[in-house]
Amino acid sequence: MATFNYKALTETGQVVSNKVEEPNRLILIKKLKANGLQPISVTQTATRRNANKKKRRNVSTIKTSIQDLDTTVDINDNRRQLTWKDKINKYLGTEQKVTSRDLSIFTENFYLLKKANFNNVHALSTIIESTENLTLVDILDDILAGVEAGDYMYKTMEYYSNVFPYIYINMIRVGELSGSLENALYQAREYLEDTEKIGRKLRGILIPNLVQFVLLFVMLIVGTLFALPQIQKVFDEVGTSSTLPAITIWFQNVVNYAVTHWQVPLMLVIGVTAAIVWYVHTPKGRYRFHYFKYTMPIFGKLIFSIDLSRIMKAMLLNLKNGMRIQEAMEVSKNVVNNYVMLSILENSLKNLLIGQSWIEPLEKSGLASPMVTEMLKIGMQTDLAEMMEKLVEYMQIDIENTMEKVMKTLPQVMYSIVGVILIFFVIVVVVPMIQVYMGNFLFDAYL
Repeated sequence: MATFNYKALTETGQVVSNKVEEPNRLILIKKLKANGLQPISVTQTATRRNANKKKRRNVSTIKTSIQDLDTTVDINDNRRQLTWKDKINKYLGTEQKVTSRDLSIFTENFYLLKKANFNNVHALSTIIESTENLTLVDILDDILAGVEAGDYMYKTMEYYSNVFPYIYINMIRVGELSGSLENALYQAREYLEDTEKIGRKLRGILIPNLVQFVLLFVMLIVGTLFALPQIQKVFDEVGTSSTLPAITIWFQNVVNYAVTHWQVPLMLVIGVTAAIVWYVHTPKGRYRFHYFKYTMPIFGKLIFSIDLSRIMKAMLLNLKNGMRIQEAMEVSKNVVNNYVMLSILENSLKNLLIGQSWIEPLEKSGLASPMVTEMLKIGMQTDLAEMMEKLVEYMQIDIENTMEKVMKTLPQVMYSIVGVILIFFVIVVVVPMIQVYMGNFLFDAYL
């Protein structure tokens, strides 16, 4: 199969371009004409060195396309020169990873350019020239080619789901379909900033405590395997009737069995993990897991509030642009991927079709607060868009308050877990050491 770049004219007079694979040029031209496209140019591209590399959805850069056409026109490329790291990656056929920071900078720049009334083509072209990550440059080139061909940006982004998060893509989708891409980019920027902020706070709390937990656990195992046998040996040599504490002996037997028959705990852990993963990937298991995420201690309320807030923001964006409630909900529902929330929204859509309240499924779920459902009910009787705007402000304040509570509660929980391990370590390992240090067993041996 050969790879071809083509440009063609649609029946409405629009020029489209793409990159496809076909056995030969004649077959491609016949297919284009059969689909109502009049070919302008069809050129075969050079064979790529790395055949296993993921194919891009649209044509590459304008410069590459013109080079493929074998023209003498020189297109100036003002991007930065390749560094030694870029050259090594290019030589090895590896790609530079697109980080969350790269994505945040792209979203921020795109939002600012849209706010300055740049159209999508001009904004993307400007951002491409200033982007340093070469992998992201290639992706943005592909998105730009799709936009120039009359395609939506989110459709190309879906092809790069390993770079753009699911929720991010659907935020852009809502913005493009509702004609409010600027507002969608603003929400996407907030989403990335909030995700990074929450992640940074959680890492600051979890990592130090997890390190302490792991160190204590390692000390517990090492002390059980090496220190306790030496203490027992001292007892046996002296001939004392003193023994190690019962809990120490029990834990020592458990550790010795696990070390001797390591296949048993390993297979047990693998089996339990595989069973949980398999169950979670079933529709029923995924639904229950997602329900647990909304009802779990500490984080449950926060996760649900964030998802519902995203739905309300997306619906508000669509309502302000003249969509009906049903259309706004249909377009907005994919900004979350939780099965429970999607089930609530599907029931709401069914209620709208039969003329019943779309708020009822949300109310019956028991997950939303009475304040949220009452505000929505009042909005249905007055001005839904205006009331939903107030609801979004209220939910944002509620999310911030919930976040503060979580950040106060989580350290206490982590300290409690580490404290339990520390107490267990003292009882199992330290107490026998103190017993040897004090020498009380010598009196028992003398008697």
